[in-house]
Parts: sequence; structure tokens; C-alpha cells
Amino acid sequence: MKILLLTQWFDPEPTFKGLLFAKELQANGHEVEVITGFPNYPGGKIYDGYKIKFIQREYIDGIKVTRVPLYPSHDNSAIKRIFNYISFSFSATLYGIFGAKKPDVIYIYHPPLTSGVAGAVIGFFRRAPYVIDIQDLWPDTLKATGMVNNQKVLNIVQVVCNWVYHRATKIVVLSSGFKNRLIQSGQPENKISVIYNWCDESALDIDKSSRLPAEGFNIVFAGNLGRAQGLDTVLLAAMDLSSNERRINFIFVGSGVVEDELKQTVKDKLIDNVYFIPRLPMKDIGGVLKEADALLVHLKDEELFSITIPSKTQAYMSIGKPVIMGGRGDAADIIIQADAGIVCEPENVESLKQAVICLSQLTENEIEKLGKNAEKFYLDEMSLSAGCKKFISVFDDAIRMRKL
Repeated sequence: MKILLLTQWFDPEPTFKGLLFAKELQANGHEVEVITGFPNYPGGKIYDGYKIKFIQREYIDGIKVTRVPLYPSHDNSAIKRIFNYISFSFSATLYGIFGAKKPDVIYIYHPPLTSGVAGAVIGFFRRAPYVIDIQDLWPDTLKATGMVNNQKVLNIVQVVCNWVYHRATKIVVLSSGFKNRLIQSGQPENKISVIYNWCDESALDIDKSSRLPAEGFNIVFAGNLGRAQGLDTVLLAAMDLSSNERRINFIFVGSGVVEDELKQTVKDKLIDNVYFIPRLPMKDIGGVLKEADALLVHLKDEELFSITIPSKTQAYMSIGKPVIMGGRGDAADIIIQADAGIVCEPENVESLKQAVICLSQLTENEIEKLGKNAEKFYLDEMSLSAGCKKFISVFDDAIRMRKL
């Protein structure tokens, strides 16, 4: 089939459904064309080697990529961000109608919602079904992140969301919680498919280890050190566990807005079992994760987080290590279903402490079994190969439904 991938962000920008996805679709015998913008995310500056023009066509690893103009911006200005989204949507719509080869099916990566509007218009004029892949529940996410606080604007966004979702032939979401939320908003259950995100397996699959900064039972948290992660809870648990009979270490790998606060707390409270490793390139992260005894996911105890699955979950499970999941809902359910680690309550110091102690007291064979369970679940349910097969099935269904 001819598949048109419509996504505002594409390689070399960081994105979940970028070049890896396009290549896997093409490897399965399908023709893929990508419509995207000129790379500027996350800094809001056009990448070196690119210059905004009316149209730029290129082939990346055999994938045809057409870049259309947009207003580059990704700062805290809501007006600039909106203009960034709308400018891409407008350019993509024009090219999708008049320039792209007629597709059998259109795949839309959301966010932003404006890409969904573009895909809906292109689908109408090209008489092609479209599948929208919802990674963020707008307007909920806009409100939760503080990007938009005006209720009238949020209501307008909700109306547009409903219009885009209603016109979509199929909807893909990343968790059961997302699916339930959409069903509650009036979307038909049989229209929605759950397909887990995958991780960059090739970047993590490097036979290289990285020595961790301490001896003992090492728990690694890798990723953004932000407020949403509720990492002050982790520091309090670490402090209480510093006198544990078996030395338990917490190692943070990454950077973020609370990094300096965390380091200051460690210094002020003389916490001697917490270590920080600066943000590493993806090719080096796998080596660190492989050396850990367990890997930690932790989020603040907020309702929106209970229906999502943090992207580090997939990376952790693919490595084949036990996961300590400090969260509720879908992500916790996956760890329980896979028997891949232990779940604790978010922002609950005592619950996290007990989870860590329980895991640290297991035998090497028991810990290895949890890691193998995690890896098996990832390969069977969350990997690029498994996910791509599910998407192809969804695309086939969308084409068939369009013909009815």
C-alpha cells in the first residue's frame, strides 16, 4: 500500500514515530512518503545543513521525505508555538493536496492537533482514509502543562479534537487509559486500537558496559529530571535507605529543571547514596542501563499520568532489567502483567522504600527472571517489529472500511 506519513517532527529531530517506523513499514513491502517540517525541535532553531524554502525533497535511508516551510519556534510563548503549529499545518495541507502522490492511507502523528486538521483536509480532497496516532490528550495536556489556561480556548481545542477524531477512519492510542478516555468522550470503541510505543532498539543494543559510580545494589533513573517526575520523593527514600544493611544506591542519569535542586538537597542533607551522571547520548545510555540492578520510573501522583506510559518504560524493559514502577494505572499494570518488577505508590516514600528493599533481597536468579520477563514482554508486545505489524493491520482495516 502507499502510506503517507504526516508528522511535524521527523529525523534528525527526536521523535517516537520517525525514520525507524518509516523504514520498518518499507521493509514490510509498503511505499512510504513523509511530509514534515524543517527540523527545529526542541530548540526552535533550524538545524545546521537546512534552510527553510518552499519545498525540500530528500531521501533518508531510502525513505522519501518532503519538508515544507514552517515558523520555527519552541519557546514558552504560546502565540509563537501556535504559529509554529499552524504554519506547518497550512504548508502540509497544500503539499498533501497538490504535490504528494495519492496515498492509500494517511498516518497522522498527534501532537500537535493541527497536524490532524491537515490530515483530515488532505484525506477529504485525496479521498483517502486517515489514521491518527494520539500521543497526547489535548486539551488535557495543554491545561496540565500550563501552555493554555484560557477555558474558552481549551473549549475550542476540544471541539476541533472531536471533529478530527470523528472524521478519522481509525484511531491509535498508546494506552488503555487513553482508549477509555476517548470512549467516554463519545468515540466508538471499535474505532480505537491500543499500540504501545517502542524505543530506539538499535541505539540501546550496543554491547558496551559503563561502570557505575558505586558498589552495591544500584538503581538507575535515566531521563528528564523534571517536576513531573516527583524526584524529591526518591531522595527522601534514598536518605532513609542509606543505613540499610545492604548498600542501596540511586543513580540519576540526565538533566532537567530540578537537577540543581536535587543536587543541593543531596549536599544539604548529606545523602551519601545518590549519584548524578550528566545527560548521555543515546548510544551510551544502554551501557549504563545494563550495569544497573534495577531501573526506576517515578511520576507525580496526578490523574493524567495514570493513563500514560512513560517512554523510559519501553527502554528499560527492552534492556532486560527489573523495573521499579512508581506510578498508577496503565504503566503499573504493564509491569504487573509482565511480572517484570515491582510497583509502588507514586510520591509515597514508605512505599518506594519497601519496593526497593523487597527487590534488593531477591536472589540473583529471581532478579534475572524478572529482567527476562520484561524483555520478553517488550519483544512480544512493544517492540518496533510488533508495533509495525499492528499498524499495518490498522491501515488495512482503514482502507477496507473506506471502500465499504
